[in-house]
Amino acid sequence: MIEGGRILVVDDEKKLVGLVKAYLEREGFEVLTAYDGETALDLFRDRSPDLVVLDIMLPGLDGLEFCRQVRRDSRAPIIMLSARADEVDRVVGLEVGADDYVTKPFSPRELVARVRAVLRRSRLEEQGASPPVQRGPLLIDRGRHAVEASGEEVPLTATEFSMLAGMAERPGQVFSRSQLLAMSQGDYFEGYERTVDTHVKNIRKKLKEKAGDWDFIETVHGVGYRFNAREKKA
Repeated sequence: MIEGGRILVVDDEKKLVGLVKAYLEREGFEVLTAYDGETALDLFRDRSPDLVVLDIMLPGLDGLEFCRQVRRDSRAPIIMLSARADEVDRVVGLEVGADDYVTKPFSPRELVARVRAVLRRSRLEEQGASPPVQRGPLLIDRGRHAVEASGEEVPLTATEFSMLAGMAERPGQVFSRSQLLAMSQGDYFEGYERTVDTHVKNIRKKLKEKAGDWDFIETVHGVGYRFNAREKKA
């Protein structure tokens, strides 16, 4: 595999796919391409890309359903593309498991920067730069890129994992939305801070399913969020 990593680009606009492919290849990435959801899903399962650039509006299997199916057994980062800038579209994309969201039209250089940032963050976590963190029934292991609650695995996306791990490593510290974005997306991020609320909502929901008697993330109104593991009172 080319050193930069393997990227799957999925969009029914062939000119756009060609442009993105050219920019990514110039930066040292191996690029797989697909123009519909079914073909993309087959490629994903067969070639195991490191990251997916995915349009929402696809013929047949759309981007949201592709994302749902991939998230059943993979945490590979997904950057969604959409011509619609509505907040609800961003929220839906993040809720089904996307890590980032880029609105069309976009700069290919911007997209490459986001791809690099997401991959950099994911690879740093896989290196296990810090020891596992145990907070109540919650275990966070950067080395395995795994979260367990009450002994059961919690299936977080790469962005959700980064946010939760970063907060849990500094319990009690209040993080603003911009700090959490920087934590999850590295040196480059777009200032759409409201996406953090969706990620936090997803994390809370997934943790509750495995450790229902515990609260882990506290909202600090007007500021942001902090990690504060505590068991709910009867």
